[in-house]
Amino acid sequence: MTTIIHGTCDPAFAPVRDTFAENFASRGEVGAAVCVYKDGRKVLDLWGGIADQKTGRAWDKDTIVCMMSVGKAMAALCVLRLIDRGLIDLEAPVAHYWPEFAQAGKDKITVRLLMGGLAGLVYADHAPEGAAFDWDVMVRALEKQEPIWKPGTVGAYHSMTAGHLFGELVRRVDGRMINVMFAEEVANPLGADYKIGVDDADLPRVATMIPNPGSVSFTQIADPTSKLGRAWRILPKGPDVFNSTAYRKSVFPSGSGHGTARGIARIYAALCNGGQLDGYYVLSPALIDELRKPSWEGVCGMTDREFRYGLGFFISAPPLIPFGANKRAFGHPGAGGAIGFCDPEAGLAFSYSPNFMCSGAGAGDRCEALIESAFSCL
Repeated sequence: MTTIIHGTCDPAFAPVRDTFAENFASRGEVGAAVCVYKDGRKVLDLWGGIADQKTGRAWDKDTIVCMMSVGKAMAALCVLRLIDRGLIDLEAPVAHYWPEFAQAGKDKITVRLLMGGLAGLVYADHAPEGAAFDWDVMVRALEKQEPIWKPGTVGAYHSMTAGHLFGELVRRVDGRMINVMFAEEVANPLGADYKIGVDDADLPRVATMIPNPGSVSFTQIADPTSKLGRAWRILPKGPDVFNSTAYRKSVFPSGSGHGTARGIARIYAALCNGGQLDGYYVLSPALIDELRKPSWEGVCGMTDREFRYGLGFFISAPPLIPFGANKRAFGHPGAGGAIGFCDPEAGLAFSYSPNFMCSGAGAGDRCEALIESAFSCL
C-alpha cells in the first residue's frame, strides 16, 4: 500500500519528497517527519505513515516523537546562552558555579572541558539502578563521580550524563530547570515544537517508538558488561521503557526530549542564520563559530566510534555523523535515526524524526538518504 505523504515542498526540493516516499516504499519506514530550511526559509515540511501501530493512529502534522539524544544539543544551547550573556565563563571551573561538583578530583574541570566532552564523566556509578528520572539523585551521584580518565586527556561522548551535567549547570547559574529555560528562551519564542519532558496535555500526540534489534547502541545499552551498559544502567527496567509515561514526562535531556522535525529544524535554522530567525536572537555568531571548533576528533572513549565533537554539538564526520561534506556543519543525532543539524555555509538546516529506529551504529539508511537528497537540491 502506498503511504500518503502530507505537507509542503518547494519544487526545488522535490527530490527530498521523493526520497521520503521511497523510505516508506522500500526502506521500512513506519511513521516519520522531515523538515528543511534554506537561508532561513522553510522549504520542506513533510510527514506520513503510522504513529501507533497498535491503534493504527496516523502520523499527523503535530505528532511528536522521542528524538533521543537530539535533546543533548538543546540542553547545551541553554548553557551557551548563559555563556553569551557573560553569566558563565568557558574557562572557569564548573565548581565555581556548582561547588559540590569539585568532589572526587573534579575541581579543575572547566566549563569548556565539560561542554567539549573532555571531562571523563561518562558514568554515574553512585546512582542506584533505575534512578535516571530523579534529578536530585542523579546530580548527587555526578557530584560524587570520579572522572574515568584524567580530565582533558580523552574525548568521549557523554552519552548518558551530558543532559544532567549541562542542566544542573544551568540551574545553578540561572535558577530554572533546563526544561523550563529551554521552553521559555528557545522553543516558545521560536514557535519550535520540542519539549524536554512532555506534559499531560501533549501525551496523546506522542508516536510510539519501535525498537530495532539491529541497533548497535541499544544492543550495547542492554549489555551490562559494555561501557554503554554501565552508563545506562540508571534507566528503569522494563520491556518498553522508551514508551512509558514516566520516560515521556521525565526531565532527562540526554534522551527523553520529544518534538517534531519541524521544531528542531527551526531551531537549527536560527543557528544557521547568524543566530537569529524572524527577529528572535538565539546565539551570537561568535559563539556559534566557537562551538563548531573541534574539542576532539578520533575514536570516542565511550563508544569506540570515530567522532568529531565541538561544544555540546557533534561536527560533521561521515558516515556516522552525516551532516554533509562541510567539516564545520554541526548538530546532534539521536539513537534510532532522529537528527537535527545545520550547514551555515550552505544555508541549510535539516531535521528528521522517525518512530521505527534504525539498525547499525549510525543514523541509518533512511536518514542518510534524506540528507543526501537535501544536499543534492542545493
